[in-house]
Amino acid sequence: MIDLRALRENPDVARASQRARGADETLVDRIIAADEARRSSLNAFETMRADQKALSKSVGTASPAERPAVLEAAKRLADQVKLAEQAANSAAAEADAVVLQLQNIVVDGVPAGGEADFRVLRHEGTPRDFAAEGFTPRDHLDLGELLAAIDTRRGTKVSGARFYYLTGIGARLELALLTCALDQAISYGFTPMITPTLVSPAVMGGTGFLGAHAEEIYYLPADDLYLTGTSEVALAGYHQDEILDLANGPRRYAGWSTCYRREAGSYGKDTRGIIRVHQFNKVEMFSYCRQEDAEQEHARLLAWEEEMLAKVELPYRVIDVAAGDLGSSAARKFDCEAWLPTQERFMEVTSTSNCTTFQARRLGIRERTPSGNRPVATLNGTLATTRWMVAMLENHQLADGSVRVPAALRPYLGGLEVMEPVA
Repeated sequence: MIDLRALRENPDVARASQRARGADETLVDRIIAADEARRSSLNAFETMRADQKALSKSVGTASPAERPAVLEAAKRLADQVKLAEQAANSAAAEADAVVLQLQNIVVDGVPAGGEADFRVLRHEGTPRDFAAEGFTPRDHLDLGELLAAIDTRRGTKVSGARFYYLTGIGARLELALLTCALDQAISYGFTPMITPTLVSPAVMGGTGFLGAHAEEIYYLPADDLYLTGTSEVALAGYHQDEILDLANGPRRYAGWSTCYRREAGSYGKDTRGIIRVHQFNKVEMFSYCRQEDAEQEHARLLAWEEEMLAKVELPYRVIDVAAGDLGSSAARKFDCEAWLPTQERFMEVTSTSNCTTFQARRLGIRERTPSGNRPVATLNGTLATTRWMVAMLENHQLADGSVRVPAALRPYLGGLEVMEPVA
């Protein structure tokens, strides 16, 4: 949800944001009109109710001759007040419905356009030249099967397409990766959290996930609960309807959870292996901070993501995601994309979003300040996830199908340096 007062005072900012996203500019004018109708209806109701209270007080002071007429007038006014209250409530509901359609206002500097209009900020690391090394790289699924680490055939048999088993060293590698990420987060003051993966509609909607991409979310109608696609949702809801003290800096949490995505609309995309799947595990950073600190906190989250990518020794690039490719709650998002040798392309492995006050306004999360309470800013960032294994296997493979373990992960695997094919 956006700041309605700021929208009324400077609607051009919101219009520019809508243009950058490729969204409907006229929504801004509809919101302003609905808000005006809401405030006008509320004012009419409150004025009429004040008149009703004054008239009610006059009953006791009216003469016996005047009292019947006063009582009759009070009765008529009570009926009118009831109708005015209904009109005010209806106008408020209509205003709430239309304002919820507006996505977060993008911050200055975000590239305009859609999925292909991102801005590359920098490249880190150098992709290997496998031709110079004298062999053709195998893809991650071939490697995973050689190592007895990934089993998609039985995953499909048991659960359907886009499901899989991580077995043996595959299971150990994922646990090593996620534990390393959690240890890093703890070293920077994050509180580790094992989060719920089922949340209420209020929390799912409050984080902005029930908009254009609602079809990607699993819903359990019998329980009226949603399966989360990221622990960001549960972490955002953790302080719902609370007032935080941020005098000592941001509140930071690192959520470890299984995540679920329907991948609706992705038919035919990345169907091989475990790049785009319905279930995966992830360590997610989440921060509550003061509004004026959000940009700096966003830079910190990105730096911590890049620190993890350096630990697993992946070549990658950082992109500034275009406005039209942002989620509804994000005002800016940076993606880190690792190089995928067998496809000769970059693949997104981590992203971090600055959601400014959008989620906090919806969820009623505020901070206490000397001048009163105000919404906080919320930010999130992926620190490690199952998909990283795709890039790790392909980038660290050897000619015989074995895979080198990044040095930072070896302590989590009992000192193992190379994962060997299973005979």
